[in-house]
Amino acid sequence: MEFAVIMASGLGTRMRPLTNDTPKPLLKVNGKPMAETVIDALEARGVAEIAIVVGYLGEQFAYLTEKYPNVRLIINRDYETVNNISSIYYAREFMRAGDCFVCEADLFIHNEKVLCRTYEKSGYFGKKVTGHTDDWVFDEDANGRITRVGKVGDDCHAMVGVSYFKQKDAVLIADAVEEAYAGTGYEELFWDEIVDRSLDRLDLCVHPLQADDIIEIDTPAELDEVNRKFGGKA
Repeated sequence: MEFAVIMASGLGTRMRPLTNDTPKPLLKVNGKPMAETVIDALEARGVAEIAIVVGYLGEQFAYLTEKYPNVRLIINRDYETVNNISSIYYAREFMRAGDCFVCEADLFIHNEKVLCRTYEKSGYFGKKVTGHTDDWVFDEDANGRITRVGKVGDDCHAMVGVSYFKQKDAVLIADAVEEAYAGTGYEELFWDEIVDRSLDRLDLCVHPLQADDIIEIDTPAELDEVNRKFGGKA
């Protein structure tokens, strides 16, 4: 049985003023809220249960539990004061339940079947970047094993906001996040930094994507550009 955690608790500050009254994952791309494109891709795979971690304007996500019977909401009580490690912390028991996708909610998944492949190993989905990028990327060894998850890279795979973990790896990450939360200095951490710190105990690979399979949208200009490209309206 497979599960999924969708992180949807952020403030969406880079999308203001569009996010003043609407959480970023519920902004529409090609006529559909971004979060629904993620859910639909998970549904196409047959994921059994989907947990959406909400915070900012979280009540607006309630309709999704009626539209999708296998969706539940988890409240992130720390979304205003702690980075996105908090979303994984509040979903940690859910991650321990089985093989698990972890997805950002502010994505436009254009290719609904993109998650419907067989994955023998845990890993992150990524797009190949030619040249330099300041975004989140992966370093890989000669065997395709991820050796670094972090910002800045050249001629590498870049993160797209979706990952998949076999249960033993999902449990390891959930435990590591819980351990970090019990200490100090965790407030500014991205959950991916916990993964990076745990790579000596994980065997992760990159699951490659085509350019338009999954599109990250961070600004109103990017939203307009994607809507123009695919003929939709925000």
